[in-house]
Amino acid sequence: MASLLVLAPDIDEVEALLRGFVRKAVVCEEVQIGTLRCAFLPALDMLVAVGGNGKAQFGVQAQYLIDRSPGTKLLVCVGAAGRLADAMEIGDVVVATATVEYDYKNRFSPKPLPRHEADGNVLRQFIDVAGETAFPFQVHFGPIASGDEDIVDAGRAAEIRMATVALCTAWEGSGGARAARMSGIGFVEIRGITDAADGDAARSFHENVGLVMLNVVDLLLAWHAVGRAAC
Repeated sequence: MASLLVLAPDIDEVEALLRGFVRKAVVCEEVQIGTLRCAFLPALDMLVAVGGNGKAQFGVQAQYLIDRSPGTKLLVCVGAAGRLADAMEIGDVVVATATVEYDYKNRFSPKPLPRHEADGNVLRQFIDVAGETAFPFQVHFGPIASGDEDIVDAGRAAEIRMATVALCTAWEGSGGARAARMSGIGFVEIRGITDAADGDAARSFHENVGLVMLNVVDLLLAWHAVGRAAC
């Protein structure tokens, strides 16, 4: 149906994303893909859906949609994130150079943490777009930490930053990356900063999720406008 599959973890993020597209006069058509309700954006050759919370659920739903959507070339995981680097401001957007699965604990045979690299061509396209476009927010490029854990403590945030050198932390990216790799398609993770991964994270997330998803929309539209198709 579409070459670009965009999944956000929960309904709040998806609804905010679709509101952003509608505000920009992008037509969104409701479609049913198997058991999942999705939105098809013909002008962008894009299918948008809820991916589910947590790495496992996100990976399952991503694979489910990829299998039922012939022609999919790129999976984009979008959503909110908690910042791990002081340079991040609320509303900034991070495009992952890699998604690092920090809670994968292989103690029998210690190896580096699983690291899922972003599609190289797509990443270069976003770097070009960020350099050419004056956004009212900053676009950053670097690793994103992926683990099934709400980070609500500055000490824990520092531990994850040290282990991954990530700019921000979220849950689902590695699940999507694994599904994309299994299916032989490209993957990139894009996150908007809603909180500081501290004790105020829950309140800040709910206050800012709508704003940051609008910023993600602006970045995706700028990417599309300069003729950079999915892959």
